[in-house]
Amino acid sequence: MADLFLEARRISKAYEGVQALDDVSLTIGRGEVHCLVGENGSGKSTLIKCIGGVVNPDSGQIVINGRAHEHLQAIDAIREGIQIIYQDLSLYPNVTVAENISLNQFVERRASFVNWNEVRSIAARGLAEIEEDIALEALAQDLSVAKRQIVAITRSLTQGAKLIIMDEPTSAITREDVDHLFSVIARLKQKGISTLFISHKLSEVFEIADAVTIIRDGRKVGDYARGELDDKKLTYLMTGRTIEYSPYRFPPEKKQSAPLLEVRSLSRQGHFRDVSFSLWAGEILGLTGLIGSGRTELALALFGLNAPDSGEILLDGSPVRIGSPEDAVRLGIGYLPEDRLTQGLFIGQSIGDNIIITVLKKLLGFLRLLNPRKIKSTQEGWLSDLKIKAPSARVRAWSLSGGNQQRVVLAKWLATKPRVFILDGPTIGIDIASKSTIHEIIRSLAEQGMAILLISDEIPEILHNCNRVLVMRGGRLEKEMPDAAAVGEAEMLSLVSGKVSNGTAAT
Repeated sequence: MADLFLEARRISKAYEGVQALDDVSLTIGRGEVHCLVGENGSGKSTLIKCIGGVVNPDSGQIVINGRAHEHLQAIDAIREGIQIIYQDLSLYPNVTVAENISLNQFVERRASFVNWNEVRSIAARGLAEIEEDIALEALAQDLSVAKRQIVAITRSLTQGAKLIIMDEPTSAITREDVDHLFSVIARLKQKGISTLFISHKLSEVFEIADAVTIIRDGRKVGDYARGELDDKKLTYLMTGRTIEYSPYRFPPEKKQSAPLLEVRSLSRQGHFRDVSFSLWAGEILGLTGLIGSGRTELALALFGLNAPDSGEILLDGSPVRIGSPEDAVRLGIGYLPEDRLTQGLFIGQSIGDNIIITVLKKLLGFLRLLNPRKIKSTQEGWLSDLKIKAPSARVRAWSLSGGNQQRVVLAKWLATKPRVFILDGPTIGIDIASKSTIHEIIRSLAEQGMAILLISDEIPEILHNCNRVLVMRGGRLEKEMPDAAAVGEAEMLSLVSGKVSNGTAAT
């Protein structure tokens, strides 16, 4: 490769007998946008930590600017121009944009005093370099996720970044913000700054990548130019199997019965207004829209966490009042939240305890004490039914892959035997094979008669798994698509964004 910036040569790393990386090599050119893809547990995180000097490989070399490092340290990587932006962005939430961008430089040179004019000047120059305009005095905690990303990128640039590694940067931002981030990456490319981009969203890989490296089970599958791959080939190379998609069919005759759930003119000021729809048993109804469209706020209202100001919710044709999650569960409504780590799991507890937390009253035995046999049977039953990969129910939830964590959250709510199941972003941050498994579980639940409300901003997920789709924008339901299989991705994206293909507003 001409003008090579970085080369990882035959990197291997094992943790307590588990081979995380086995003889993996990677090259990145100056100004190249290189995507690193693989399933959860494939070794991506270990590789970027080796490149960033956070982890020392057992064997192999990291070569930067032609200089080989066998024991690269984090400070050495930074001095060579390597910056890693992790998913949490590592910003100080309660200090200003200018301070977040600039203060690391004062720490590195061990300055006795901080020149605040210099702090603001460094930050202003950094933002100007990528043509961004963010108030220097704004607190990081008050910014959107997308703007915090720009602050993190700017901080990297002011520290002399020549390679910026972005780990799942689009998992929590809108499509509009993704487009903006990609425009920033394009400007970095023009300046000769390389990007190593990690994402589970294959559509983004095809959109942004110059080159793609695929790893599976700790070994490199291959290096490819973007034009050498399509969705089917990339999926196969990542997973080792072909994943087929077919639309979910809801028998029309089932609509002759009454809907299980009805929402009539539901409104909450500042969140959503005049929302009406029906959901039948055995149906997978898709709800999509940009982040901020009101879709999650609506889901929370249906689960008793975001009380509406007006309107009605009906189950089996009768009005119900859902003032709390306890009310929702009693009525047969389950809710899988979009943030499994902070809202869905007790991350430090065992997966067994996470599974039974919603059904403790059903596990009581003699003298109203918890029955160990019932507990064990429930835990082991769900581990088996949902194929949760863990040695036992005693394993802590934090130790599982994202896909297995999501199956634990599914088990927790399925244990309550819901009739209506609201799934908000059920595959966020999950690799392609685990997504396929989650989708199979969702379809199976619907086929058994459960009513599913599937909320997602991933258009392919909605179109591949729902029989009918609602599009939400600006707190209102804009359109109902009665046959998801008949809708194209471009058409759906236009409806969601409010723009038609020429960039004008959709009506």
